[in-house]
Amino acid sequence: MTSEQRATLDAILRQSSFPPDIDLEEQRAQLRALLSAQPLSADITVTAGELGGVPTAEVTVDGVDPRHTVLYFHGGVYVMGDAALSADLAAQIARRTDAKAVSVDYRLAPEHPYPAAVDDALAAYQGLLSNGTSPADIVFAGESAGGGLIVATMVNARDHGLPLPAAAYAMSPYADLTLAGETMKTKRAADPLMNPDALLARIPDYVAEHDAALGLISPIFADLSGLPPLVIQAGSHEVLLDDAVRLAREAAAADVEVSLGITPGVPHVFQAYHAILDEGATALDRAGRLLSAYLS
Repeated sequence: MTSEQRATLDAILRQSSFPPDIDLEEQRAQLRALLSAQPLSADITVTAGELGGVPTAEVTVDGVDPRHTVLYFHGGVYVMGDAALSADLAAQIARRTDAKAVSVDYRLAPEHPYPAAVDDALAAYQGLLSNGTSPADIVFAGESAGGGLIVATMVNARDHGLPLPAAAYAMSPYADLTLAGETMKTKRAADPLMNPDALLARIPDYVAEHDAALGLISPIFADLSGLPPLVIQAGSHEVLLDDAVRLAREAAAADVEVSLGITPGVPHVFQAYHAILDEGATALDRAGRLLSAYLS
């Protein structure tokens, strides 16, 4: 773990940051370019599929006997990204948990505002259960908006009377769309990628006429009681740091088993840069050990 690695990544991300005044299609293209810059390793295979009528990307890793399933939700503040673009990060979790990963291509705003993403996430989970997969063999995982969506999906599944997965792993969760976290201000200069003004500009696309404080939009305000163990990780150099800390606190207050890990000096979803950042690989290893312990 070197300061040189962190400094290099910080410089790369500052060149790729999202200014608030650019068009959404430009932002989508910029994110696609950022996530596509690192090619998938040769042992990862991505296959198009569907669960519950929702498109998916099934991710398998050569040499891994998939005894479990990671149901994965990508980031992109609910308006960007897709299932295949998150294949590498999904695969890193799969290889550490003896699993295959199924990345969900939930519908994006503004074309499909809330509750489209929430509906698709629940439908995909129901589809996985209907295929005969035991909930004890499933973990949810997601980054950024996907990290918030996994919590909302577990709340939604609980309220629909569905059995819940064995555990869930949220990387830099975007859990409060009211942007009330103090680190929106205090970490603004330290965060090389995320900009509070850019986040604010995209919230109406997803929330539309709804209240951003609804529990299924901002799960930090949801009733979290009865949820399975939750593994939360974030970096100290991100404006969403408070989302992770407050989500962990609310989960613990609701008697949910929660593991919170904050890695110093690293940015939003730092695990995605595991190939060039030692801290990213270390965090994935730690999460893999925890998730494996919860799986049957």
